[in-house]
Amino acid sequence: MELKSVSRIRLVVCRSLLAFLIGVAVQTQANANEDAPRKPNIILIMADDVSWEAFGCYGAEDYKTPQIDRLAREGVRFTHCYSTPICTTSRVKIMTGKYNFRNYTHFGYLNPKEKTFGHMLQSAGYKTAVAGKWQLNGLYNSLPGHDDADRPHKAGFDEYMLWQLTTGKGGAKDLGGERFWSPPIEHNGKFLTKEMNEGKYGPDMFCEFICDFMERNKSEPFFVYYPMVLVHDPFVKTPDTIGDDERLYSANARPKGKAQKKKNFVAMVNYMDKIVGRVAKKVEDIGQAENTIILFTGDNGTNPSITSRWNGQNICGGKGGMKDMGTHVPLVAYWKGHTPKGVVLDDLVDFTDFYASFAEAAGVEPDSDDPIDGRSFLPQLDGRAGNPRDWVLCHYEPYWNKKSGQFVRNGNYKLYRDGRMFNVPDDLKEENDLSKSTDPQIRAVHDDFLKFLESCPPAPTGERAGSKTKQRPVYPDWKNLFGPGEKESDS
Repeated sequence: MELKSVSRIRLVVCRSLLAFLIGVAVQTQANANEDAPRKPNIILIMADDVSWEAFGCYGAEDYKTPQIDRLAREGVRFTHCYSTPICTTSRVKIMTGKYNFRNYTHFGYLNPKEKTFGHMLQSAGYKTAVAGKWQLNGLYNSLPGHDDADRPHKAGFDEYMLWQLTTGKGGAKDLGGERFWSPPIEHNGKFLTKEMNEGKYGPDMFCEFICDFMERNKSEPFFVYYPMVLVHDPFVKTPDTIGDDERLYSANARPKGKAQKKKNFVAMVNYMDKIVGRVAKKVEDIGQAENTIILFTGDNGTNPSITSRWNGQNICGGKGGMKDMGTHVPLVAYWKGHTPKGVVLDDLVDFTDFYASFAEAAGVEPDSDDPIDGRSFLPQLDGRAGNPRDWVLCHYEPYWNKKSGQFVRNGNYKLYRDGRMFNVPDDLKEENDLSKSTDPQIRAVHDDFLKFLESCPPAPTGERAGSKTKQRPVYPDWKNLFGPGEKESDS
């Protein structure tokens, strides 16, 4: 046999052996991937301008919220979740996992340089979507990129359907408008005008988009962030209460009279609950209930024009203010087969904690560009003790004509940077200042909280800063407030 023929045979054999080994390696990896547990899907639903006093599972008397109540019965209900008093401060905080003193500068604005939980989960292999209210491009101050329709993609979301992205309620060529009946909505770069959406109801459109997204991506991990447009004012009729009235843009007109306003608000809360139920049902329908974490919360307190009956007393909405009615929000979590049924937890949850919890769920080890302010509550969703925080912090300067401030609190006591102290569960209206109390327990909490606040950045001045404010201090590199070694989990 000639030497060339021998060499050719050897080459063929080597190539065949190499192809065989590659095939074995690929199949081995495929088998390993099949055996590896899939990362859980995550759905975060955040209602707009409604708080704990409006949900049956928290003691509400004026509203019917059977779907959210069911998730609470079958999952976990947290009694101490805290946001900030107004929408954008809460949205920037929850999306970036950072206290507002690190990165918040303008109402209606998320700095596009910030890393969001969308970015983090995209990097972990998740398909991501956001739907509902955006209001983060900087429209109110005409900041650079405020008309950029690609901003949600750049913020870590593969797909979006959003209201108030590149135009507000007014806007050029009258493209803007309200979010409910015949709303102007932007969908993955396409502007759907009021005329194109005539007769449609915005909340239904967002829900349908989310359900479709989950259906199309059920074979791989997905993340849905749903900052709802319900139940923000104007308080208008819903598909369940509009009856034979015209379902045109004119249906967004503000109601006349306090009674009709409250009636419409109740209907909006009830319809919001129905939409939460539709999303949860879709998760069941696509066979992903055992692999999906569903979280429901609110961005801040209820509109101050709304008074509700709660556990035998009247609660006036506290949006914009730093009392419990403005900063204490619901948090219900359901993860079929994981969350213990009907458990009520007094663990403290801060809006910075959502990013950390999602990172742990996705198996992401924090990097230098991830936030340091949050603590994961994922263990509690799996029936474990976790490592709950001992305090939550509110650093509040909205730049939206509201009184700013700073406080630290636990489940009972709350200390403002200006020195006022209250036992909140017994004093919701904060009328009994305990800062001069001689009670040893109260003094101990006061002194610990005061020491903590002194380790925080300077508190906002308390003035009503607005859109034209020149000085907007931030402290992005401020130290970790948990302190050395305190972030390690014993879960």
